[in-house]
Amino acid sequence: MSRKKKWYNINPSIEPRDLADLEEKTGNIYESINVIGIRSNQISAKLREELIAKLNEFASTTDSLEEIHENKEQIEISRYYERIPHATLLSFEEFTEDKIYYRNTGPSEKKKKLSRKRGS
Repeated sequence: MSRKKKWYNINPSIEPRDLADLEEKTGNIYESINVIGIRSNQISAKLREELIAKLNEFASTTDSLEEIHENKEQIEISRYYERIPHATLLSFEEFTEDKIYYRNTGPSEKKKKLSRKRGS
């Protein structure tokens, strides 16, 4: 839970970014953007799995149209996940703070191996 609270410290508004800083980390701006994009997809998939698992805990087993009601727990969980900054912002922050481990695996392999650094 403490990691999710950290996400709220990220400013969700648009800010200008210096592309030279991104290029400096990998030597190529496109490679940097690719690393951020891959990490963003990983974060998004993880958040989606967490959300679905939590919503399923409160899912009702009755499918009758007469018994449609709002499940307040599901609404609160959904609102919580809506407030979390977008996965792209989260991955960009991880990249700029050097919390992403990435490596170029060679010209024959196109995908980068990514993972979060330990202790972050």
